[in-house]
Amino acid sequence: MKKLPITAIVLTYNEERNLENCLESINNYVDEIIIVDSISNDKTEKISRDYTNKFYQNKFINQAKQFIWAIKNCDINNEWILRIDADERWTREGFDELAKIMEDDSVNGIYVKMKIYFMGRFIKHGAFYPNYFLRVYKKSKGAMEDRWMDEHIKVEGNVVNSSIDVIESNYDRQENISLWTDKHNGYSTREAVEFLIAKHNIHEIDTVANFFGNKTERKRWLKENIYFKVPLFLRPMMYFIYRYFFKLGFLDGKEGFIFHTLHAFWYRFLVDTKVYQIEQLAKKNHQTIQEVVKDHYGMDIDGANQK
Repeated sequence: MKKLPITAIVLTYNEERNLENCLESINNYVDEIIIVDSISNDKTEKISRDYTNKFYQNKFINQAKQFIWAIKNCDINNEWILRIDADERWTREGFDELAKIMEDDSVNGIYVKMKIYFMGRFIKHGAFYPNYFLRVYKKSKGAMEDRWMDEHIKVEGNVVNSSIDVIESNYDRQENISLWTDKHNGYSTREAVEFLIAKHNIHEIDTVANFFGNKTERKRWLKENIYFKVPLFLRPMMYFIYRYFFKLGFLDGKEGFIFHTLHAFWYRFLVDTKVYQIEQLAKKNHQTIQEVVKDHYGMDIDGANQK
């Protein structure tokens, strides 16, 4: 198969355990790979340079700002962009379908299905599959949302759903569950900040939310207009009941039970705990939400468009 005129952009930080398999899965199918690293201290750079000479480093603020920085500052040769995380894998079949879709010049963006593996098991239920993400788009027609968490790519014009499965395999092996909790601890902070920005009208949120839009846009609208309105600490319980019982998450066995329990009663509960604590500290210390977040997490949330 001839390499496709696509630039794959991979954001990394200490990804030596994942990166080689990620790059190996795309190397023979895309004609350009760009790595934007958040100043790793492991073998990330060495692995990257085995596959590309376009290795950049930039201080990390959040995923969205790092990707926006990549688009603005890296030497990109192609119109088509593929966003891929270091723990994701593409397949030959996926690139075969992608090549056919790209033949239609009217298409500006392509949704793929994320196929999550956790502790060796494919998480098929609980509304986690098929879960569509826009991961391929024309650079001149799209842009990343500038937000702290749960960022999506916005595309003007024609976007299509594909049947391409992209495998997320960060936790597909029987490895230390601390890898999951460490990463999601960081996610929970940014998720809490995103909620506080909306609740306290700190600044306008960049969002794809649209009840009448596609599945991703409608899901975001429901999160911002329904889930955000539910009282703290009740939300994780409702989240678990919805995914585990109504969306049949229990069919994914013990691994599914662990996965959905951690998502609801560890990750989502931790988000609410951080929201509660930040608001209590602001009240107790007579500070703004922005000041508390800056003091305790080193995050400047005054403006959405600060670079």
